Amino acid sequence: MLLDLIDVFGSGVMNGNPLAVVRGAENLDPSAMLLLTRWLGFSETTFLLPPNDSDADYRVRIFYPGGELPFAGHPTLGTACAWLAAGGIPRRPGVVVQECGIGLVDVRTDDDKLAFRAPPLIRSGPLNDRERAQVIALTGASPEQVVAAVHASNGPDWKLLHLDSADAVLAAEPATHGPKGADVALLGTYPPGSTAQYAVRAFFVDGNGRLCEDPVTGSLNAAIAQYLFASGQASCAYVAAQGCKVGADGMVYCSQSADGAVWVAGRVTVVSSGGTLSRAE
Repeated sequence: MLLDLIDVFGSGVMNGNPLAVVRGAENLDPSAMLLLTRWLGFSETTFLLPPNDSDADYRVRIFYPGGELPFAGHPTLGTACAWLAAGGIPRRPGVVVQECGIGLVDVRTDDDKLAFRAPPLIRSGPLNDRERAQVIALTGASPEQVVAAVHASNGPDWKLLHLDSADAVLAAEPATHGPKGADVALLGTYPPGSTAQYAVRAFFVDGNGRLCEDPVTGSLNAAIAQYLFASGQASCAYVAAQGCKVGADGMVYCSQSADGAVWVAGRVTVVSSGGTLSRAE
């Protein structure tokens, strides 16, 4: 087996979201994949496999320390980058077709970036009062600054608080622990003239109940873009900065094409390629 390390959504050298991509993992069972994922310690590790669908260029299984995901954004871009760097040639020029738990996902070259087509939302609409209160408690957001509280689920079950400003997003002080499997997020608008139009922060609860902040989150940004475009709060294209400080290192480029498709793009860099792994038992 070979291991590639990929930096996704960074704005510079190794300041995005790291991803481990394992090639040649056809003989690993899911328990071994999960074991290796936990040992590596990244938010996600992917396992690149031959496709089952004749329309796909490759198949990927996406794991995080708590289990397997049907879809995730930065693993989609990072895996496509690793597959291309290893000599993969798409069946359709300029478009890589990934097979994963939710089906087929298109990934295209977008100038100096890669972009994935956002999959349909599994769940949208407002949070109920109990869910809203739980997300406020987990993220440390001020209830008075909540503009909207919505589901943003497209594989990961994100619950999103839209706050009244980017400052409110950056000032939030999240809890240290939460219920296992919780995925919660914050969104707020930067003032006109800023480098990015929106600030985003994302938090997940790991297998030990600790609330962790995700550096840059493709699936969440895809769901946010669908929410913003559908509600008319954004049009054509915008840039989101994700992190816990002003000038966050993670930069996500969201756009909507003429056919209504939402695309999520970012810079993707191979940090290390082809490290040899012995079999995980």
